[in-house]
Amino acid sequence: MVTKNELKLAKSLHQKKHRIQENSFFVEGEKSIKEFLASSFELKALYSVQLEIFGSIVQGVSITFSDLKTISALTNPSGHFAIFSLPEPQEIAYNDFLVGLDSIRDPGNLGTIIRLCDWFGIRDLVCSKDTVDCFNPKVVQSSMGSLSRVGVHYVDFDSFLAACPVPVLGADMNGVSIYETLLPKQGIWVLGNESTGLSEATQQRLSQTVSIPRFGVTQQTESLNVATATAILLSETRRTFANET
Repeated sequence: MVTKNELKLAKSLHQKKHRIQENSFFVEGEKSIKEFLASSFELKALYSVQLEIFGSIVQGVSITFSDLKTISALTNPSGHFAIFSLPEPQEIAYNDFLVGLDSIRDPGNLGTIIRLCDWFGIRDLVCSKDTVDCFNPKVVQSSMGSLSRVGVHYVDFDSFLAACPVPVLGADMNGVSIYETLLPKQGIWVLGNESTGLSEATQQRLSQTVSIPRFGVTQQTESLNVATATAILLSETRRTFANET
């Protein structure tokens, strides 16, 4: 059975400072855990009320629902809780499109954007240092296992964009319509903060500003959710080059 010290460590991982200190983060749910187990992430501990569903190869510890509730980030725990090591930094690939996030603060938005990158085959997601931590429990949960396949990099955003070897395309309501834009084969889509949009410094680094036009009759919708905008931009990017081999 799980020990008090193990429970204490697991609970501490809800906070970023402890995730960094322990070089660890946690994943909940059978499907998400299995996706991380199938990836290059290193498993450090597995706690489950039904260990047999993970097979005999994976070593785990039995836990009660009562104990699980004390460490879970969920209102209704799934019954499975795994701790993995934080990944080592990887090189960013520039042979395709990337996504860049400038001060995205909402965990649900980041988790959804990670899923979108996975869906559209975007390997690398580059984030400003003040973007929410991708190993925040709410981000991990909302990414639904896609975090195991998408590289998330935290950088000095202005310096990164200044040295970026591919076109930097910014999403802004005042830009040229995405449907009238000739897209490059490689580039980075940059999306800004949910409330304030792209920072002034980031705007100075853009090669091009692109918008998603409104078609509503009254034209009163204020803006799109940043994750929704990401979905449209990535879909249009992939559609543009869909017939090329």
